[in-house]
Amino acid sequence: MVSVSAGRASERAEAAEKRKVVFASSLGTVFEWYDFYLYGSLAAVISKQFFSGVNPTAGFIFALMAFAAGFAVRPFGALVFGRLGDLVGRKYTFLITILMMGASTFVVGILPSYASIGMAAPIILVGLRLLQGLALGGEYGGAATYVAEHAPNDKRGTYTSWIQTTATIGLFLSLLIILGVRLSMSNEAFESWGWRIPFLVSVLLLGISVWIRLQLNESPMFQKMKEEGTRSKAPLTESFARWGNLKIVLIALFGLTAGQAVVWYTGQFYALFFLTQTLKVDAQTANLLIAGSLLIGTPFFVFFGWLSDKIGRKPIIMAGCLIAAVTYFPIFKAVTHYANPALEQAVATSPVVVIADPATCTFQFNPVGTSKFTSSCDVAKTGLVKRGTPYSNEVAPAGSPAQVKVGSVIIPSYDGLAADAKEQAAAFDTALSKALSDAAYPAKADPAAINHVMLLVLLFVLVLYVTMVYGPIAAMLVEMFPTRIRYTSMSLPYHIGNGWFGGFLPTTAFAIVAATGNIYDGLWYPIIIAAGTFVIGMLFVRETKNNAIID
Repeated sequence: MVSVSAGRASERAEAAEKRKVVFASSLGTVFEWYDFYLYGSLAAVISKQFFSGVNPTAGFIFALMAFAAGFAVRPFGALVFGRLGDLVGRKYTFLITILMMGASTFVVGILPSYASIGMAAPIILVGLRLLQGLALGGEYGGAATYVAEHAPNDKRGTYTSWIQTTATIGLFLSLLIILGVRLSMSNEAFESWGWRIPFLVSVLLLGISVWIRLQLNESPMFQKMKEEGTRSKAPLTESFARWGNLKIVLIALFGLTAGQAVVWYTGQFYALFFLTQTLKVDAQTANLLIAGSLLIGTPFFVFFGWLSDKIGRKPIIMAGCLIAAVTYFPIFKAVTHYANPALEQAVATSPVVVIADPATCTFQFNPVGTSKFTSSCDVAKTGLVKRGTPYSNEVAPAGSPAQVKVGSVIIPSYDGLAADAKEQAAAFDTALSKALSDAAYPAKADPAAINHVMLLVLLFVLVLYVTMVYGPIAAMLVEMFPTRIRYTSMSLPYHIGNGWFGGFLPTTAFAIVAATGNIYDGLWYPIIIAAGTFVIGMLFVRETKNNAIID
């Protein structure tokens, strides 16, 4: 009887320890994602603070590129910290990563603006984003590996799905704190100095995270390898220089994480940018809607993680990629309908067309603000892009000057290098503004016309797709690789997928929209990648639910 009681007590203690592992790893990772996504949530404000030396359109795109810089280096962080995690241990590695992330975020909060220190401000900001990206490159793989190596074999999807909630909860937390600060002061004060408060708060979260993680023990599987002397002596070589494992890395990248990444960023970040930058919904309303959809959708990460323990990881992830690719266009068109019906109506009744010789039109993507759009076609498109006005293109005879057609009204453009260009510019801007106003193109979304309930439903659907592709993927990546090189092997495809394919999505999508004038054309980027991942995944990815994760 005593032995039975002792056995039950031991089981309860083991279960409590596993819950502690999941809680501590997840909470620390939430704070790290919070730090990382503050920048994205405040991209519009940051563009004014640190990129005010260029025009507003270029400044916003430049801010998005600085946002993307953090994603660009994530695979390198995966290599550096993945190797360290396989050599030294999981616990100590993600202690280092969270210290790097917290310190970099805090410095952003005290960094002087462009108006104070000139070009040094954006240069330092990009440097801090690079440090954040390196840190996050080592964080996720460590947390996912650490939790998976503590999880029971039949609950690995459920356990690791809690790690999968952390990115969304971190984004939600950043939006919540930003909203709280916004509501506590005037908009002028927030854009002047209040935006720094969420960055400064991160130092408190850092202290909590480090304290919690110091309470954890090393992964039992890694500890066993260490005691037996079976750790990898060259994790990078074993992971990427041997075709057997490299092939699995490539399959994981193109057949899983690339599609998962674009679905994740479309459903959360691109949806936010689309509401605020394209549909001109005010930032507070857009943030509340996104936060609401995240709040409703987040439990489904755990649901799909649990479901993957029952039916497998692959069918859920593949279904998420396919459904997203098929439905993005109708969902985002519906978002326009319920967020800015006046814009939808104006486009339908008085479409804007740029009639120009294609040879005189250049790509409307100018991240550093150095290019001058001087041809009549460039001038016309620049005027529309600045106003956020959708347009289509019509080919004109070679050598003819560009025109902008708003409904039945035609407005001649002008040569930006002409001697009287200044006078022509004023006349063109006046005529274009009047034509758009007469055609009922709204300068901003009318708050009274926004259907908040339907928008929340649509945004929740986008988040639901995210939970399908993201909830089971940590368990699947862990199960694809052996323990001795797991941290390194799983981190690289995850961070190339999410750091490059996903992280560059907002910048790429907005560049496509600026080039074509169609506000939905940016969706082709995630649709093509998600569809490609579905095809590759169905052909080459094997189910891993029943894989043992001990060498």
